[in-house]
Amino acid sequence: MSDAEWAVVRDVMPVPGWLEGRGGQPEGYCHRQMVDAVRYLVAGGITWRAMPADFPAWDRVYAFFRRWRDKGLVAEFHDRLRDRVREETGRDPEPTAGIVDAQSVKGAASVPAATRGFDGGKKVNGRKRHIVVDTLGLLLTVMVTAASVTDREAGQTLLARLRERHWRITLVWADGGYTGRLVDLARDVLSLALSVVKRSDDTTGFVVLPKRWLVERTFAWLMRSRRLARDHEGRTDTSEAVIRWSMSMVMSRRLARRAR
Repeated sequence: MSDAEWAVVRDVMPVPGWLEGRGGQPEGYCHRQMVDAVRYLVAGGITWRAMPADFPAWDRVYAFFRRWRDKGLVAEFHDRLRDRVREETGRDPEPTAGIVDAQSVKGAASVPAATRGFDGGKKVNGRKRHIVVDTLGLLLTVMVTAASVTDREAGQTLLARLRERHWRITLVWADGGYTGRLVDLARDVLSLALSVVKRSDDTTGFVVLPKRWLVERTFAWLMRSRRLARDHEGRTDTSEAVIRWSMSMVMSRRLARRAR
């Protein structure tokens, strides 16, 4: 990270417990080094043991990553950055609308059989990333499942997570994969209007559809991180953490450019 980007990241990082008098030992490594190391792994797609010697030892970096994943610190860090980006663009930190979609990716040999499957529509053996983004394309919630899980099945849990975290959301745009009982469940149980945006029957070739293109752009941002070119993680919550780290890089760089 540049100094300008580190200034942005440092302001939104969770405060260690020992600094707030909640106990615990002070960290033995610089936070900037740790964050840089995790970002390097996500962006470059390397293995943990291939961490360059410029960074702390790979097992210390992995311990940092694992602690942030298990204690929800990476989600807190990501959400603070997102709120900052929304405020910088003149938006309220809490969104009122979102767009939902899913992306199937191949699973590496390290992905266990219990959390992988085959997506018959995309002909992909691996996992599926279900995300909801706001109208700026910023990530609101994410869930990783086996690729065999349908959009409707995953949508129930995904939208419930969205409602629990973002209480002001009232409208969610989706594609044709989210039709059926999910629309009724979203309206009756979650108080969400699930609006399905479909292609017209006489359309040929690629056509940009209203609102839905925003979530496709977010998937394009994520694919800039080589670690996300396919799913390498043994656990689905690790995959979700890597996605949040990738989006945090997109947002921190955007904020650093605006701060110049």
